[in-house]
Amino acid sequence: MTAARELPMIGKIALGSLRNKAVLIPVLLALDYFFPLGITALLMIGGMYLCFEGAEKIWHKLLHQGASHEDDVHAEKDPTALEEARVAGAIKTDLILSAEIMTLALSMIESTSVWTELFTLVLVGIMITALVYGVVAVIVKLDDIGVLMARRGRLGATRTLGRLVVRAVPKLLLALTIVGAAAMLWVGGSIFIHGLHELGVHQPSDWISKMASDLSASVSASLEAAVNWLAMATADGLFGLALGSLVLCATFARPIWRAAGREI
Repeated sequence: MTAARELPMIGKIALGSLRNKAVLIPVLLALDYFFPLGITALLMIGGMYLCFEGAEKIWHKLLHQGASHEDDVHAEKDPTALEEARVAGAIKTDLILSAEIMTLALSMIESTSVWTELFTLVLVGIMITALVYGVVAVIVKLDDIGVLMARRGRLGATRTLGRLVVRAVPKLLLALTIVGAAAMLWVGGSIFIHGLHELGVHQPSDWISKMASDLSASVSASLEAAVNWLAMATADGLFGLALGSLVLCATFARPIWRAAGREI
């Protein structure tokens, strides 16, 4: 896949993201009006998906399975088909993330006017889409920007900076992968735990809060808030890893049970 197709692909995904939000906004408003518990359920489903994505990335990295097979599959596809597949997969993932963002935005709107909620959600959807995919476009083209600076920079410092950018991009992408997986587990676990609390299941929310309070009480006052947040985030992330691993196991078990049923 050529570098010239990177920005058009991101543009297609951004348009798909806007279409996702255009479908989600009226659905969320209807749920909020007719079935408020559906908002909590939707958040929990999205949180579970984030946990699944984070756990899948970690276990895939630890077990090193599927890499060569994935390369073979990609090698057999022509660039157009591969681009369409990647765009479709990204838009599908964006649907879940957009649902989470729009649901969280809706839960923070204090106005009871449906028109105010509609206007706010539309504005948030447009701004979030532009921000997220604008940042993605910059990150994707960082290496090209570095090459341009290294080759055509008028000053030696500019050319040196360009070479540093090119060398730094792989490390940046690796760091974003690690941080992204951790954030998925933390945010997904936190959302799911909060949803359980809202539905009347107060564990593990109460246990995590107590554990974090006990830990923060054992340090100085200046570090208390930081230790409390770190303890809760770590516990939410571990819960997210456990939940995501269970969902991952279920996805592997399903085809096995189907195959066993056909054999019987």
